[in-house]
Amino acid sequence: MRETPDAMPLSDVLLGPSPRARILILAAQDDLAGGLSDGLDGLGWQTVTARSVEAAERAVSDMAIEGIIVDARTGYPPGLAVRLKAAAGPRRVPVVLLGGHDNDADLHMTPPVHPAQAALRLEHLVRAAVASEEFELRRETFKDQGVDLTPAPSQVVRRVLVVGEPDPRFLALANVLESADVELTAALTPYTAFDYLHEREFDAVLLWGGARRTEALSIAAGIKRNTRLYHLPVVLYLGSDAEISLDEVFGRGVADVASPDTPIEETAQRVLALADAYRRHQTIREILERARNSGLMDPATGLFTRELFASHLARLAAASTKRHRPLSVCVLRVASEEGVDQARAGGWVDRAMPQIGAMISRLVRSEDTAARLAPEVFAVALPATRLGEARLVSERIAAVIGCTAFHAGEDRTPFVVTFNIGEAERLPDESPMSLLERAAQAAEKATEPVG
Repeated sequence: MRETPDAMPLSDVLLGPSPRARILILAAQDDLAGGLSDGLDGLGWQTVTARSVEAAERAVSDMAIEGIIVDARTGYPPGLAVRLKAAAGPRRVPVVLLGGHDNDADLHMTPPVHPAQAALRLEHLVRAAVASEEFELRRETFKDQGVDLTPAPSQVVRRVLVVGEPDPRFLALANVLESADVELTAALTPYTAFDYLHEREFDAVLLWGGARRTEALSIAAGIKRNTRLYHLPVVLYLGSDAEISLDEVFGRGVADVASPDTPIEETAQRVLALADAYRRHQTIREILERARNSGLMDPATGLFTRELFASHLARLAAASTKRHRPLSVCVLRVASEEGVDQARAGGWVDRAMPQIGAMISRLVRSEDTAARLAPEVFAVALPATRLGEARLVSERIAAVIGCTAFHAGEDRTPFVVTFNIGEAERLPDESPMSLLERAAQAAEKATEPVG
């Protein structure tokens, strides 16, 4: 745990080989912050700790902090969240309060908080903040081309699918959600749940993890395997505090877990926060879909064209410097294999491109920008993303598309597409084109197709 003592200049504290801090913990004592900091460090969320508001403001201003956790049990001055966010400048930084209350905080959680739980919530909050930054940049890019991406006011209520037997605690949570003007749809079985998911649009899924916890996890895994539903947030509400493997739960695609001792109002808030983030995600997709006929998007796939991507990548690079955020690029090139080569000769690969482009657009996050650089070459710009994370994104895209069989004509075996993938993280002061070229060169040198 890295500490920022009030009496020591921040520049002195940061000397040495300590990893780059991503999360600031503001806490007067270590009884809660110590274990949380160590746990987050172990999960890859490097932390730095401040003992006072002033030290926290200096850390946020001088470091590339992505999120802030405040131990507010002993109280802090009014307007704390606003002060900390202002210290971050143009970078949007979410604030999580443990105990206490601040209307300007992004999330309130009741201590004690498991590090894996905190990491999961931070992931969603940080990505939502980055998505907000990216959407403003995207609007500027399209405005330069004479296209207005201003979203129309949304009057649609939030829709949540609740799945599980009618336990009193589960019903109590449903009542709280309904009081927040959420439209609930109840399903008692996985079969009914998936029928609803295919027929209607939802902003979140709430699973009751009572006696049928394994069944609930199978629903989460099934949602994650569906390209259209991939980003739909799933919350597991546990019926007991029995031993549970968080690694297994999160590996099945669950976005958040609420334990039975968590206040119902807090659990409802977390469901609503995920639903709102997903709604924003969908809104951005709908806006880009409307821009498909603007002449700026690739007509076959609906992705950015090479020229529009280059323009936007330049804006992303400038913003990454200004906001002290990393920027990575992935390039995916259709690999040459026997089945693909035969399908290519018959024009079937070209016919598959609209479907492949649609799959890529659904698999990337709302803050990521996907483009078609050439007939069989795609690129994804990933703001606030390190090289290792970029690799996971490209591998995920390739793996999901690799599970799809594409038509190759009558009496011919369907073909499967694999990719040569390459990634690059922007170096200090590196030009956008140099970044893209390094990712493209890495894809060209890749010897093992992924899919």
